[in-house]
Amino acid sequence: MIDLLQQDKSNIWHPFTALEGADEPLLITAANGIYLHTHDGRKIIDGISSWWVNLHGHSNAAIAKAVSEQATRLEHVIFAGFTHEPAITLANNLLSILPGDQSKIFFSDNGSTAVEVALKMALQYWYNRNEVRKKVVAFKGAYHGDTFGSMSVGERGLFTKPFFPFLFDVDFIEFPTEENEAEVAAEFISIVDQGNVACFIFEPLIQAAGGMRTYSPSVLNNLIDYARRENVICIADEVFTGFGRTGRFFASEHLDHSPDIIALSKGLTGGTLPLGVTSCSKKIVEAYRNSEFSKTFFHGHSYTANPLACAAANASFELLVSSECRDNILRISDKHKNFVKELKRNNNVKNPRSLGTILAFEIAVGETSYENSIRKSIYSFFLERDILLRPLGNVIYIVPPYVITDPELDLIYDCIDAFLKSL
Repeated sequence: MIDLLQQDKSNIWHPFTALEGADEPLLITAANGIYLHTHDGRKIIDGISSWWVNLHGHSNAAIAKAVSEQATRLEHVIFAGFTHEPAITLANNLLSILPGDQSKIFFSDNGSTAVEVALKMALQYWYNRNEVRKKVVAFKGAYHGDTFGSMSVGERGLFTKPFFPFLFDVDFIEFPTEENEAEVAAEFISIVDQGNVACFIFEPLIQAAGGMRTYSPSVLNNLIDYARRENVICIADEVFTGFGRTGRFFASEHLDHSPDIIALSKGLTGGTLPLGVTSCSKKIVEAYRNSEFSKTFFHGHSYTANPLACAAANASFELLVSSECRDNILRISDKHKNFVKELKRNNNVKNPRSLGTILAFEIAVGETSYENSIRKSIYSFFLERDILLRPLGNVIYIVPPYVITDPELDLIYDCIDAFLKSL
């Protein structure tokens, strides 16, 4: 096992990890339920669903069975000119629960590509209609992925600084808070009224990587309402918020107005295999119903609609819509709400909040920022106690798999209390 770690150090470049000065990675040999098992016998609670992807626990038997059975029938086939049952079933499943009048499903590989597809789909919509609309509007502080289109519509900061000269122009509006909602609405209306706005992209109700910042459905409703009146395409990035994280299947269900395009990934396969999806409304589809070849949507990936990933997603879907899963989501949501009440009494805590199965708060030390150095202390404190929480700077958050039990949640809460007392 030590040899494996040495090979890792020599040969592998890990994401969001400095090549010098970073802690050695932990070697995971197995996982089940909410637990990650290390090579040296540790049993670590996965309090962040392995970067927010795992819904039903690790090594879920139903999902594993579906993937195994699919692997003996069809592992992959080109998706241009061919199709297969797992993709057809998944599209039907998704359209049965997606909000609004979502009409078609476009497959890709991950969250970033799902957003890339959404942006290209929206921009080509205007090209196909022979209308010139090029402007994109997004919130400050957003994170939509690491490909160039998704970086362009995200926060211009630490993650994207080397690429500033290569990113396309975006009109960024302030992140809405209770204090500035009217100003944000006025700013958005002013930009739209100038004309040439092609689309508005947003993470509904919560900016995840931006610090788990929540905002009210009412302000987003107002922005979408005005956008729709002015025929601006609305794109909901539900890569993080989809599949029950906010207490409903999709965060857009908390709204009165549905988006035109929705980007999905992360929980789509229950955390088993990579897969991305971009859904769109009938309005978007109609701009592509044209015999003119140049108006085809020329986008695709080698592993588009991979049958194994689709099989995993279908198995995860059946678990997601079960009454047991729904009860678990409500139970976790209630537990979080109660713990937020406790956190509000702690002077070391700022802005404790929860939204469905997501709980977050800031440590009242220094500026709230991803670069806040306390993140190292937070990460180490919990990992030493066999709990995986990966803070966003001084922001601690919990996004557990839905199978976590009340006693296991209490272990995390108790450890948070211990950390706060240590400050």
